[in-house]
Amino acid sequence: MSLSKVFLYAEIQVSIPFGAIDWRPIDVEMKKNPGLKSKTWLAGLNTNTIGGFYEFDSVANADAYARGYLAEAARRLGGQLSVKLFDGEVTAAASRAIHSPFYASEGASPAVAEAQERATAVDA
Repeated sequence: MSLSKVFLYAEIQVSIPFGAIDWRPIDVEMKKNPGLKSKTWLAGLNTNTIGGFYEFDSVANADAYARGYLAEAARRLGGQLSVKLFDGEVTAAASRAIHSPFYASEGASPAVAEAQERATAVDA
């Protein structure tokens, strides 16, 4: 499958308050993984599970990250890893229509981007 926008949701079922995580060196290591465009950190409410919402440039890079880096992190923490991959191309128009930050400037003309920014400001 050849996609240029792939989202990965991951959760490691452990009970670690996010404030106890030294995320800075973790971010440095994560950035070394091929194809990683962004990560939004997640911390489970009332569970202290840790995870993230990632964007990758291909299914292959997202899969390699999940099977490699994330699997090893879960093993080190003694937690159970849950991962799901999502097609970021098929949902592009619907995501732009609701002002997703993951699609804000892609393929939009300056006039469309400006209109999106005005709409977002009105929504806020």
